[in-house]
Amino acid sequence: MKILKTVLIVLAAIIAIWLIVAAFISGDCKYEKSISINAPAEKVWGNVNSLKAMDQWSPWNEKDPNLRKTFTGIDGTVGAKECWESNVKDLGNGCQTLSTIDHQNKRIDADLKFLTPYESEAKGYITVVPEASGSKVTWGFTSEIPYPFTIMKLFMNLDDAVGKDYTLGLQKLKKISEKP
Repeated sequence: MKILKTVLIVLAAIIAIWLIVAAFISGDCKYEKSISINAPAEKVWGNVNSLKAMDQWSPWNEKDPNLRKTFTGIDGTVGAKECWESNVKDLGNGCQTLSTIDHQNKRIDADLKFLTPYESEAKGYITVVPEASGSKVTWGFTSEIPYPFTIMKLFMNLDDAVGKDYTLGLQKLKKISEKP
């Protein structure tokens, strides 16, 4: 009985410490990568301004040859939606819906909803900015980690989690955009 009481006290202390520490950690989460592309912004914009254009350089297509995708709505317009289903754990199931398309400032935003391997939401974005030698593309997302899971920020490294995929995707975009 004494051992059980000790175990319960230790467990309660661990939970209390977890909750206290988590209260001081912001749930805001942001990740982005950029690349310079030797092509005019208009040309690069044509490779990012719709779901099917983005699908041409998606780094996740290669991870699952049986990846199933469905597109609904009018591609390249607000409300267009792409959903995917995969048995590959890293890909899981989810959808992205175009929420903003700013042709003038060359920015596209999407609402992302991941259903598996765990349920979460994020806001994805891509910007294309003219540079002296071509264009700079920035691809990123923002998300909110709910309390008390904010403590996970102490242990997670987004660059390790998605950095390689973002780099691969941007390199593929660069190759497509720099073709004559």
